[in-house]
Amino acid sequence: MEIVGNRAIETAAIDYVIMREGEAGRTAYDVRGTGAAGDVASPPLMIEVKAYGKSARGTDLWLEVRQVEEARQNPDFWIYVVENVRQGDPSQFTLKMLGGERLQKLLGRAKEQRYYTLPWPVADYDTPA
Repeated sequence: MEIVGNRAIETAAIDYVIMREGEAGRTAYDVRGTGAAGDVASPPLMIEVKAYGKSARGTDLWLEVRQVEEARQNPDFWIYVVENVRQGDPSQFTLKMLGGERLQKLLGRAKEQRYYTLPWPVADYDTPA
């Protein structure tokens, strides 16, 4: 069954990562909203999950400043990219894991950007001009 909405896609990806970490013999849990640098703690790993409805191929990964700082100083910080989530079947998800030297190499090419997001609630969107 298709997964609809960014939050639902993110949650499905995090649940998938927790399952995969369990298969690797680690006890993982969701740490969103706790102030952690990533989404999943799987000691000794801290994992930032990037969820994509389809493919992430050719896209940039967006990280918060604190995540980049954590990744640069913590060798146990990883980025897990979970793709093909929207279609809903976890057996069809793909997982790319970025850590260690590979992540450090990518961080060496990171470009700092500053921007603002402007929340645009549905109620305002639906209001005639």
